[in-house]
Amino acid sequence: MPSNSILAQKQQIVADLAEQMKNSAAGVIVNYQGITVEADTAMRKALRNAGVKYVVMKNTLTGRACDEVGYGELKQYLTGMTAIAISENDPVAAAKVLKEYADKVESFNILAGYVDGEVIDAAKVNALAEIPNKETLIAKLLGSIRSPLYSFAYALQAVVDKNGEAPAEPAEA
Repeated sequence: MPSNSILAQKQQIVADLAEQMKNSAAGVIVNYQGITVEADTAMRKALRNAGVKYVVMKNTLTGRACDEVGYGELKQYLTGMTAIAISENDPVAAAKVLKEYADKVESFNILAGYVDGEVIDAAKVNALAEIPNKETLIAKLLGSIRSPLYSFAYALQAVVDKNGEAPAEPAEA
C-alpha cells in the first residue's frame, strides 16, 4: 500500500491537471505509441510555440482529473500510451499541431478531446484542426468587406473616365 506522502503527491498532480483542464480553451488526448524521439521532440517544440502544454501521465491520474472537471466521457479513451495536450487560450492550436503529426506518423493517433466544456471525438478534433487560425479568419473577413468597396470605387472611376469630366473646382468668391 502506498504511503500517505505518495498519495498526497498523486492527489496534488491530479488537482493540478484538473485545474489546467478547467482553465483551458481546449484539450486533445492522443495515443503517442510509435512516434520517434526526433518527431516527438519536434512536436513538443511546435506545441510549446503554439502555447499548448503537453503532458504524459498515468491514465488513472488523467482519468481522475477528467472526473474532477466533468469530462468523465474521456476516460474511455485512456488506454495504452496516452498523452493530453492542453491549450489555454486557442481552441484549435493543439488540434492543428497534433493533426499534423498524426498525418505524418501512422501509429500516432488522435483519440478525443474537449472544447467549450464539451467532450468531442477524434473526427470532431480533426474538423477543429481544419479551421483556420484567428488571424487568417480576420484577414478573410476584412478582405470580403473590402472587396465590394473597391469594386464600387472602380465603377465610379469608370463612370468619371467615360464622361471625361474632371471634378468641378469650387468657384472663387
